[in-house]
Amino acid sequence: MALVGAVAGFSGTGSATLNGDELATISAASRSLSGMIELARHIDGHFLPYYLFMHFWAKAGTSELWLRLPSALAIGVAAWFLVDLGRRLHSVRAGVIGAGIFAILPSVSYYGAFARSYAFAAAAVVLSFWALHRALERPGAARRWVLYGVAVALVCSTHLFAVLVLPAQLLLLRRAVAVRMLGALAVGCVPAAVLGLIGYGERHAISWIPERGPEVWLKFPKMAAGANTLGIVLFVMALAGVAVLWRASNQSAGAHHADQVNQADGANHGDQVNQADGANHADQVNQADGANHTDQAEQAGKAGKVWAAVLAGWLVLPPVLLLAVSLLLTPAYVDRYLFVTAPALALLAGLAVAGLPRFQVVAAVLVVVAGFALAFPEHAEVREEDGRFENIPWALRVIKAEPEDAIVYGQSQLRAGFEYYADSLMPADVLLAGSAPDPDGFGYPEGSDVSGALEGRERVWVVWRGTKQSGLKGNSVARVKEVEKAGFELSLAKHSGNLPGLTVALFTRR
Repeated sequence: MALVGAVAGFSGTGSATLNGDELATISAASRSLSGMIELARHIDGHFLPYYLFMHFWAKAGTSELWLRLPSALAIGVAAWFLVDLGRRLHSVRAGVIGAGIFAILPSVSYYGAFARSYAFAAAAVVLSFWALHRALERPGAARRWVLYGVAVALVCSTHLFAVLVLPAQLLLLRRAVAVRMLGALAVGCVPAAVLGLIGYGERHAISWIPERGPEVWLKFPKMAAGANTLGIVLFVMALAGVAVLWRASNQSAGAHHADQVNQADGANHGDQVNQADGANHADQVNQADGANHTDQAEQAGKAGKVWAAVLAGWLVLPPVLLLAVSLLLTPAYVDRYLFVTAPALALLAGLAVAGLPRFQVVAAVLVVVAGFALAFPEHAEVREEDGRFENIPWALRVIKAEPEDAIVYGQSQLRAGFEYYADSLMPADVLLAGSAPDPDGFGYPEGSDVSGALEGRERVWVVWRGTKQSGLKGNSVARVKEVEKAGFELSLAKHSGNLPGLTVALFTRR
């Protein structure tokens, strides 16, 4: 299933081109180590661990497929641990079905072929729940708690908001393991504390995020699954999965109790044939053993019920807590920050299918096939050239450059994408003042005198991120107004289609 997950993720690249976030990864990873640290002091500090990894990965190349491969591998890791977590909680069948559902999610195809850390965060989160279950299984094994602490540290290092899954794990806290569990959590959360302070100091970098209200939760199923209808269906199944795990815990506890009663009855029957002293001694032993086994069965049943609540918390707590952060600290509610909930959605849906009284395999095949068919339009969209919503090759095809044409970028950082994809002569970049990106960001140094830079030019191409209206009306794209003040008027404008997309406009001198 790990291979299936990795292939599902990697296949999501399709013909989709790199978008601005992925180009930012190239920009950061291509810098020196000191340059990355300097960048982290101003922007994207919480991405520094990922940028450090990609710094060494990118030494082997910066092609689309190579840059996205680590995310696909991370999806494979997530799928593997999801299978074993399902086995531990219910059955191998539940784990396999859950991983199969995970593999058909359009969101997995998107983030599994996305050169950012979101797939890494999902893998780390699954690992943390798996490691916690393993540690609680043998609470006296110190190495298991060390592994859990390492998994928590990976959660905190892969994406700052991935830590929002950790409160769900606190439901498993009990007196017998409190010191070990809280110690592992505390050590593992050190990266979150450091990166959180850095991120709060750089909150200006996400000032573009609008304020949200509880209505955003209506879109959460679509965000987690990557498709609206499929997401709603899986959420209903997830509720059933919680009930299945809860009921399975009751049945397991009842079965253990019944076994002990039968063993005790058999022992008592045999005791009647033995001498009185031997019978009394055996009876006492049997009673003590029965009590111990009954306590163990009750504890196992309670643990299963708690795990049902834990998986539900893994799914629903992150959007609730992210909105709370947005309302109390700074607007930060962005759908992609919640991709870490997708494995929980898939696993709970898998539990629902595995809990059917009959025909689980047939039902699993139907769910996977029907689910993929239901989300086929979203799968196709993810794999289109504009599947990441910034289609720079399209923009290059629109630009029909003539000798002496100039180009002006509405956002300076767009220049990196055009340099990455350009395979023919580009218009003169008249504002560029330096070939290296700014040390404190992803833009490039530019001259401020647009009119002087365009002197003697008859045509200028202007490219900006967003719709045509966002640049042509209002002042949101300052460069457009500066070009117009330099004596140019709009000749044509085209938008790439998907929002926010790119707009390419040609201005000619009046």
